[in-house]
Amino acid sequence: MYNSRIIGLGKYVPDNVVTNDDLSKIMDTSDTWIQERTGIKERRWVKEGSGETTATMGVEAAKIAIERAGISKDDIDFIVFATLSPDYYFPGPGVQVQNALDIKTVGALDVRNQCSGFVYGISVADQFIKSGMYKNVLVIGSELHSHGLDKTTRGRSVSVIFGDGAGAAVLTREEDTSKGVLSTHLHSEGKYAEELSLIAPGMGKRWVNDILADNDPNDESYYPYMNGQFVFKNAVVRFSEVIMEGLQKNKLSPKDINMLIPHQANLRIAQFIQKKFGLSDNQVFNNIEKYGNTTAASIPIALTEAWEEGKIKEGDCVVLAAFGSGFTWGSVVIKW
Repeated sequence: MYNSRIIGLGKYVPDNVVTNDDLSKIMDTSDTWIQERTGIKERRWVKEGSGETTATMGVEAAKIAIERAGISKDDIDFIVFATLSPDYYFPGPGVQVQNALDIKTVGALDVRNQCSGFVYGISVADQFIKSGMYKNVLVIGSELHSHGLDKTTRGRSVSVIFGDGAGAAVLTREEDTSKGVLSTHLHSEGKYAEELSLIAPGMGKRWVNDILADNDPNDESYYPYMNGQFVFKNAVVRFSEVIMEGLQKNKLSPKDINMLIPHQANLRIAQFIQKKFGLSDNQVFNNIEKYGNTTAASIPIALTEAWEEGKIKEGDCVVLAAFGSGFTWGSVVIKW
């Protein structure tokens, strides 16, 4: 048996900073309103015409992760790319990364689990490595939300939350099973799928030709929808459950956590979980105030920053936890 271990981390965010005050100029909102509800002060949005895409941002994060892993691109055996905002409806961006990095013709898997995407991606990589099928797996979470948001007062409850960016991790085989990824835990509850969703375009509801034929400026089906209070209530319950599930699986308690990296959905959710588990500020890493919710990219961006700042050290117990659209949620327990 093997474990998998993270040996390289990288992140990439666009240069363009959009503050809450910037948003107040284009919609009826304010810095106070946004901070009180989400904890967000600013986010990064790709500039129109910059050429940056979900795939290109993922490539930049991957380059850094591979370099820090001390391996070459030719050592990568498999690619997992998590996103809800692919460059194309199909194919997915995993193959774009393979091409852009000129990696040999390895498999490329696309994960569509939104905010839980990176946790799901780590779980897939972990199982491939533990089975002995692959040695080095590249996992990417990347999102470009800004081009698909309703940047008017109508859409403010959603559009002020989301940002663009990418994060990546390289996992490799670890023969010492007391180190690396100790366990992963994944769940879903599809009856709430439309409580946090983007309905169109989709084959089951409304496709592009339907939208164009209607030409209805009031059609909101092609903008993200979120039942915010309902999502919040479910998130705090599922976060707590899946974190405790991971701890119990490994005979650990909350006091054993050296660093919790929660999905950066809303600072109020992270604060609720921190208080419930009795964790200090030094045991939880949040950066939502700088980047907003970058969905599948939020955990790898935060994990990379925490590591870069020296807040994660060898031997630490690191817990990743996410909840999002689907509903899907999951956790990863790591011995760093």
